[in-house]
Amino acid sequence: MPLEELTEREWLAKDKAPREAVFFYTPLCGTCKVALRMLEIAEAAGAALPIAKININFAPAFRDGWRIASVPALVLVQDGVPVRTEYAMQSVDALYALLKTFSP
Repeated sequence: MPLEELTEREWLAKDKAPREAVFFYTPLCGTCKVALRMLEIAEAAGAALPIAKININFAPAFRDGWRIASVPALVLVQDGVPVRTEYAMQSVDALYALLKTFSP
């Protein structure tokens, strides 16, 4: 199942889950496409954490405020505040474990 695509404004305006993840990417990034597919598989396997994806090109507030250094980037968010940023999407197993440990 594809991840929910949001704009920066939509994410800021929506009701936040206590814990969630935001995946930052750019459309032409090949590594981002691989990481996105791994996240979709981890989510389908039962990682019960809401995950949104946002095109970093249109998210200047997040890029600067959350100090996103590169893409792909998976930011774990607790109560609307980023608590961990992962840049290396090593495997589906690693992503699944990360998402499961962070799930409420």
